[in-house]
Amino acid sequence: MNDAMVELRKISKSFDGMRVLGDISLTVANGEFVSIVGPSGSGKSTILRLLTQALRADSGALLFNGAPLEQAPHSFAFMPQRDALMPWRRIIDNAALGLEVRGMSRRAARAAVAPLFESFGLAGFERHYPAELSGGMRQRAALLRTVVQTQDMLLLDEPFGALDALTRTQIQEWLQGMWTEHRWTALLITHDVREAVFLSDRIYVLSARPARIIREFHVPLPRPRSIADLGSAAAQAIETEILQTLLHPLEQDDFRPVGLKSESCSHL
Repeated sequence: MNDAMVELRKISKSFDGMRVLGDISLTVANGEFVSIVGPSGSGKSTILRLLTQALRADSGALLFNGAPLEQAPHSFAFMPQRDALMPWRRIIDNAALGLEVRGMSRRAARAAVAPLFESFGLAGFERHYPAELSGGMRQRAALLRTVVQTQDMLLLDEPFGALDALTRTQIQEWLQGMWTEHRWTALLITHDVREAVFLSDRIYVLSARPARIIREFHVPLPRPRSIADLGSAAAQAIETEILQTLLHPLEQDDFRPVGLKSESCSHL
């Protein structure tokens, strides 16, 4: 893709002789929401660690806006699987933490995050501690801390996996609305196929180790979306085919290259 913000070209990575990633190639365009799904232990989170440069690839190239990733070392805001809120800091100070780490004074960081509390559904809870908030509110606070850093791209590592089903659905719908408004560039790692279909423009499916991209799905659902859209024939067809791909990976056409749509989804 010529407008790719992030591009991975034939990336491989091994740990102690075990090859985890094998020739991974994918792209994320500016303003696009892309998800990666795959079996447990297939290296999904390893891809994010490579992008944050916590790890180095054994081979291949990682590009950011067409240049080597090393030339853009602070381009990502990362949200981990747990909210990682500091229990001794009030919510406004947790939200401001990333800005403080980057050198902003606490007063200035608080002033920067305070106007966002209402749109994140946290107005009135600025001076509460994390233990006083529900799981969904904690995740919104963690996402606020992530996006307020105004980095070019969001990396989301299964951020809603610990929530109960109803809360997870509510925050997915909220995030979809926020993304539609702000058009953040985002890469989401998830085990939840329905979540990927609901939130994404495109979805990559990984094989088991050593992971390769075995399918790419373009999600044709219009935006803004609602949970009701998941009942449409298009959404159900994509969800079913992704699940079939995950459950029966060897039935794929010898690991189709990225960018080719499956014939059964080409009409969606």
